[in-house]
Amino acid sequence: MNNTIQYKGYVGSVEFSEDYGIFYGKVMGIRSLISYESENAQKLFTISTVLWMTIWKSEGKESEVAFKCGLTIQLSPELHKQIFIYLISHQMSINCYIEKVLENSPAAYVQ
Repeated sequence: MNNTIQYKGYVGSVEFSEDYGIFYGKVMGIRSLISYESENAQKLFTISTVLWMTIWKSEGKESEVAFKCGLTIQLSPELHKQIFIYLISHQMSINCYIEKVLENSPAAYVQ
């Protein structure tokens, strides 16, 4: 079972409570907390996301863009040096390099 659902670029988690017979989860990749629970997770995720975007708009704010943040990684000094030398010789930024590597990773093909 896929444990995520999507709507308008937002991604929500999906868990199931056998005790209560309901799906529950939250919108991920944003700072705001939007959680939901229902017998139909996709419907409630969509309704929750639309309601949240409507509230933000009524307050004159733009709703957050999902996954719009920086990513910090920790590398060993030796690997950092090797990548730095490679990037200098190929006139490439580290952000461009990491994005190209990750675009070709198996994770980039998850739906």
